[in-house]
Amino acid sequence: MKLTAIVPMLNEERAIEATLEALRRGAPDAEIIVVDGGSSDRSVALARARCDRVIVSARGRARQMNAGAAAAAGDALVFVHADTLVGDGFGREIAAALTNPAVIGGRFDVAFDEYGGGLRMVAAMINLRSRMMRSATGDQAIFVRRDAFFQLGGFAEIELCEDVDFVRRMKRLGRLACLRATVQTSSRRWRSDGVGRTIFRMWLIKTLYFAGASPAWLKRHYADAR
Repeated sequence: MKLTAIVPMLNEERAIEATLEALRRGAPDAEIIVVDGGSSDRSVALARARCDRVIVSARGRARQMNAGAAAAAGDALVFVHADTLVGDGFGREIAAALTNPAVIGGRFDVAFDEYGGGLRMVAAMINLRSRMMRSATGDQAIFVRRDAFFQLGGFAEIELCEDVDFVRRMKRLGRLACLRATVQTSSRRWRSDGVGRTIFRMWLIKTLYFAGASPAWLKRHYADAR
């Protein structure tokens, strides 16, 4: 099974090299597509030497991921944030999960690049809740069979919660594999905003989203820019 890794990016010159080098080690046979949303720093130049293709799309994580999927050649797609480091067995873990025909896709457990201030507990809680609810967020490297992705219409091109929306729709189509292997995400936002404040904001956004609040309104009032 051919895998395509899709990395949406915007001004990630500090992180993109390590992300793509880890992807190449973790999935050496995968196609790697970086989708830039209009970076003004050195991100594109740094990425171009470390991936198969850099394409440009309209800004917005969902739009960028959909553009990458449209350009992908793989039978399976995995979406990796530009500040996420995958492990050495990343590609093998996805391939093994998808040998089960009932599995439509899945996600990885998450770990932080630095601990302290309660982040170890936060990661454990995220992973436990995700496993119990069969849910996922974009930080957990969501993967999906290509035909299922297009059957679902890809990511809803909304300002926030595109990952939550997509996984909810995935589960109606097939089984979600919750892998215990980890991907490492940056703790920079948690350190900058504070653990308690970040948890409160994330839960508030999801609660209001499930209650029917507009993603555009939520981004305007509660979310940081991305």
